[in-house]
Formats: sequence, C-alpha cells, structure tokens
Amino acid sequence: MTSDSDDLDKDPFLISLGERLKLLRARRGLTRKALAHMADVSERHVANVESGVGNASIQFLRQLSAVLNCSLAEMTGDETASSPDWLMIREILRGRTDVELAKARTLLGELFDSPASENSRRQRIALIGLRGAGKSSLGKQLADQLNVPFIELSAQIETLAGCSIAEIHALYGQTAYRRYEQRALEAAIAQHTHAVIATPGGMVSEPATFNLLLSHCYTVWLKASPEEHMARVLAQGDKRPMSGNREAMDDLKRILESRAQFYSKADKVLDTSGLSEQQAFTRLLEQAL
Repeated sequence: MTSDSDDLDKDPFLISLGERLKLLRARRGLTRKALAHMADVSERHVANVESGVGNASIQFLRQLSAVLNCSLAEMTGDETASSPDWLMIREILRGRTDVELAKARTLLGELFDSPASENSRRQRIALIGLRGAGKSSLGKQLADQLNVPFIELSAQIETLAGCSIAEIHALYGQTAYRRYEQRALEAAIAQHTHAVIATPGGMVSEPATFNLLLSHCYTVWLKASPEEHMARVLAQGDKRPMSGNREAMDDLKRILESRAQFYSKADKVLDTSGLSEQQAFTRLLEQAL
C-alpha cells in the first residue's frame, strides 16, 4: 500500500503512462503475466510501469505496443500527428460531448465509407459483450426464431485460419488474430443479408472492425455483472478465467470497465443480470423485432 506522500513523489508522466498501459492491456483482455510473456519482457517491470514507478525504455514500450497493437504515440498519450489537418480536426472535436462525438463519427463514416441502409442493417443482428453474456445460447435461439442463419464468428475465424483461436495466438500473435477477426466479419456481412451474429468479446477494442460492425449490423450489448459473467463461464466447464490468475475477478472487472464505453455504442443494451435464460431470450426477441 502506498501513502499519499508516495504518490506525490511519483512523476506525473509515469503515472499517466502506467494508467494508459493498464487500460490498453485490459481493453485487449490480457493479464499482466500474459502481456509480459507475449512481449518477452519482465512481468515485474510491467508491474512497476503500471504502478507509475518504472522508467521504461523506448524498446520496452515498442515490445508492449506490438502486442497491444497500438502506436507508441497512443501508449505515451501523445495523440497528435504531423498533419496540420489532423491537428485542426482534433481541435474541432476537443471538449465535445459523447453525443456530439458519436454524431461526428457517424458523419465521417458516411463520408468515407459505404454504410448499409438502416433497413438492411436491421436484418443483421450482432450480439456483443464479454464471455458468459449468453451471446451463443441466446443468439442461436434468436436465429431459430427469426429463421435466419446463426453465425458464431469465433468459429468462422478458426475456419479462415485453419486452426484454433488458441493456436492463432500462440503461432501468429494477437495482431494476426485481429486480422482474421476482421476478415471473418467482412465475409459474414458479404455473404448474409439476414443473420444473427455472435461476436468475440474483444472485437470492440479494434476500432476498424467495430466501426464495420456498427455500420452494417444492428447491435445489442448483452450486459451482466462481473460475478454473473464469471459464474456462467465456470458453469460451462471453462476454467481458463481462473487458470494461473489469483486476481481473476479483478481482471474481469477491469476488462468490463475498459470496454463498457465501447459496448455502450450498441443500438440496444440488454442487462441479463438476475434473469433466467428464457427471460433474457424473451427480452432479446422484443428488442430484435
């Protein structure tokens, strides 16, 4: 435990760097141990940087950035670029409300991309949220009810890669996995005008892929408390959340907190906490129709 005087002695830049590193790590669902292993750095050094006491080298930050699939500028908090237009756009957006920023994002998407019409977007229902939210079970029921294909995007990723998701991460890394993820979503959108899609929980942390999802699908965030997420995953026999991680619940809460603002961009939010599967499905069906 640190005292107030200890915090005052810390360098403000290093404190901010540590907070950004924790946010980026949580957003991608990585434990500190996993990040250190994938970046081939000391877990203790990662812990020191996250605590605001580690004086990290550029090479150390480059190794972390490669795993977290972000730029050094994002890691260090300097979001500016050399382009004058970028700087002027940033100034226009600075201080805007979340509603205004959402409107700006939509208008920019319409200007540079080709978003689906509102009617066609409603024909593809995409479920987002953490593992244990019910995306697979509720999604399959919804697809059967609507008589449309059910697409488990994780399975499509494995088909594209020719191996399991665990093997993709082990053999090729997270950056490659995110590429397969985007390709799988692009294929699902191109091949199905009507569908229910269950998405991987971390998809929202990749802006390009998430923009594609929001532009072409009607999205529903299946929300639940961290305790219910954990209980449901364990009830399915999946022990991975607890494997080698004594602080699994803290990590889960941090992941949920870091992604909540992205999940909240969904068209609808369905809180399944305290609901039976049948109750949750009934409410999901009401929102989908």
